[in-house]
Amino acid sequence: MIKKFEDYISRVKKFSSQDSKEIESFKIEFLGRKGVINDLFSDFKNVPSDQKKEYGQKINELKNLISKKYEDLKLGVKQSSKSITEDYTKPGFPISSGSLHPITTIKNRIINIFSKVGFELSEGPEIEDDWHNFTALNLPKDHPARDMQDTFFIQQNPDILLRTHTSSVQVRYLEDNPPPLKIISPGRVYRNEAISSRSHCIFHQIEGIYVDEKVSFADLKQMILYFTKSMFGKSKLRFRPSFFPFTEPSAEVDIYWGLETETDHRITKGTGWLEIMGCGMVDPNVLQNCNIDSEKYTGYAFGLGLERIAMLIYQIPDIRLFFENDVRFLNQFK
Repeated sequence: MIKKFEDYISRVKKFSSQDSKEIESFKIEFLGRKGVINDLFSDFKNVPSDQKKEYGQKINELKNLISKKYEDLKLGVKQSSKSITEDYTKPGFPISSGSLHPITTIKNRIINIFSKVGFELSEGPEIEDDWHNFTALNLPKDHPARDMQDTFFIQQNPDILLRTHTSSVQVRYLEDNPPPLKIISPGRVYRNEAISSRSHCIFHQIEGIYVDEKVSFADLKQMILYFTKSMFGKSKLRFRPSFFPFTEPSAEVDIYWGLETETDHRITKGTGWLEIMGCGMVDPNVLQNCNIDSEKYTGYAFGLGLERIAMLIYQIPDIRLFFENDVRFLNQFK
């Protein structure tokens, strides 16, 4: 009886084929309804009681060997067929690549423009205290200019807030670094504004400040002219008197965009002029709050919204598109 099992095992081990029909015949011969395994189970009742255990083990051993042999042969045929039909010289499937967000692209361009004339990059926390966001910038607790900005305060501590501008970064830098200094401060800022096509509660600013001896408004105008030429290729500017608590005098800067297209008429409301930033000479009180001698040093500061610049460069009509993460919109900036 043992000899019979050894013969079957030897046959199974020796069998080899790449023909699917032969492999199926092998399976039927051993595992089919009238196959070897069924016959062996049928003979089980004739086996002496003291040999039944060994006989059953031998049947299971043989059955497992046959099943593994069959699966291995089928796999070999499948791999062989695949190697013949697959053309590995074909190009692979295209993989969609991402791109920088348009806000990031504009930010990098502006940083590059100012870095060429000596401005260093400075960043600070988005969660600020009242001193760095307001008081040091010439906005004491009772200053009416605080009403110009709807601020997100931390409920548990009204002295802590989400910064409303990146000027707070400048204050921190001025406190720790003596003049001369030239820095730009990009980052996210937060204001509780009505969400419309031109406003949002979270947006991005980039602000710059230059403090040294004998810095004048003429220096500020030349720097802004350099920026507008580099960024827009346009040099016709106008400065309108304005008010910012931390600069005196203060001004809004408009650039002449032109009236060449229908879009130009729409975005400039038919005037050809577009407001692009605010600026001014740093108020002496701000310098004193940062322990800088305002009798010896003067400085200028400017600030602009990245979304506003991106909307001009890319002719985007609605600021909310920047924040919706619509792939159809973002794919246009690859």
